[in-house]
Amino acid sequence: MTDLFDENLKLGSPLADRMRPADFKDYIGQDHILGKDKLLRRAIEADKLFSMILWGPPGSGKTTLARLIANKTESFFQPFSAVTSGISDVRKALDEAKTRKKFHQQKTVLFVDEIHHFNKTQQDAFLPAVEDGTIILIGATTENPSFQVNAPLLSRARVFHLRELSEDNIIKILKLALKDKEKGFGKLNIKIDSDAIKHIARLCEGDARDAYNALELAVTTAKKDKTGTIKIDLAAAEEAIQAKFIRYDKSADGHFDAISALHKSIRASDIDASLHYLARMIVAGEEPLYIVRRLVRVASEDIGLADSHALVLAIATQQTISFLGMPEANLALAQLVIYLAKSPKSRAVNNAYFAAEEDVKNKRLDPIPLDIRNAPTKMMKDFGFGKGYQPYERKDHRPANIQKKKYWQE
Repeated sequence: MTDLFDENLKLGSPLADRMRPADFKDYIGQDHILGKDKLLRRAIEADKLFSMILWGPPGSGKTTLARLIANKTESFFQPFSAVTSGISDVRKALDEAKTRKKFHQQKTVLFVDEIHHFNKTQQDAFLPAVEDGTIILIGATTENPSFQVNAPLLSRARVFHLRELSEDNIIKILKLALKDKEKGFGKLNIKIDSDAIKHIARLCEGDARDAYNALELAVTTAKKDKTGTIKIDLAAAEEAIQAKFIRYDKSADGHFDAISALHKSIRASDIDASLHYLARMIVAGEEPLYIVRRLVRVASEDIGLADSHALVLAIATQQTISFLGMPEANLALAQLVIYLAKSPKSRAVNNAYFAAEEDVKNKRLDPIPLDIRNAPTKMMKDFGFGKGYQPYERKDHRPANIQKKKYWQE
């Protein structure tokens, strides 16, 4: 066991750690998986646990949920971090779990924080112990398990997706921290403006830990007035949380989710949503050429010949980015996004090409008709290459087996 799961919280531990709830009644958020009649809630309360992966953004309550499980289970609860542990630590933990099961008939709940940091070999080491019931594995990750957790391990575990906390959730936990006399600031005389709490809740991006840290910084650095009251106004809250942190990992889901949202907003001709996602990516520091590559695709895939100028403008924007750089080229990107969103939409080019591609992949490729083959030599002409070719003749030039099938639909 480690201090992280020690119920005797140390006096100097951060507010976020002190305020971790020990029971479901104090756990805020994630009702979609922890509501009263939900599967996970029932399994925890009945101590009928199964291996699982807790997937969610930072500050969404993964470790807190693991602590709740630790408080509810009769199994031995052993946590460790994939960031600081190696394969030798895994093997040691599994050996201890086998001993515990053999001599004490006690199962082990093994909580692996940041499990995506373990490589394939390390993850594979858990498989036998999970299969024979020696351990119940609980992994926590901020990364998509589909890509970061091995398929064999994933097939033996249930995945629960924790969501970012809402602003109302964050406001509620901050107010509880201000009132709690044992773990929070309830013993202090604090007067905090409602707009200060709302500001922290809005800028923390659903991250409870970030919100707690901002509140703690505001409280511990504020000066008391003559009556001993700590006053926290909007200015103090702004100083405590500083600039808004935009959660965006260029190599993970946030990156792909944002570009997908931008593409689909343009496809739906939603100009405002398109601008929102563009700004979201630019402010987060996304590579502008990555954005414009998708926009070039949009111009061909979703607009095509309905407005041929769309592709011209997309390529011009790519050149503008290379010529001006950022942030000067941000308006060129915005101009392109607005133009694409406003443009008439047509997937005729897209559909026509993929219909042709489908036949190429799945039908017999009969020979190209002789009359449209190249005939650079006399011998080839003697064999009939190019014979009878009429440059502007209206006829089907495809191989015989796929003639008369219509690809292009106006």
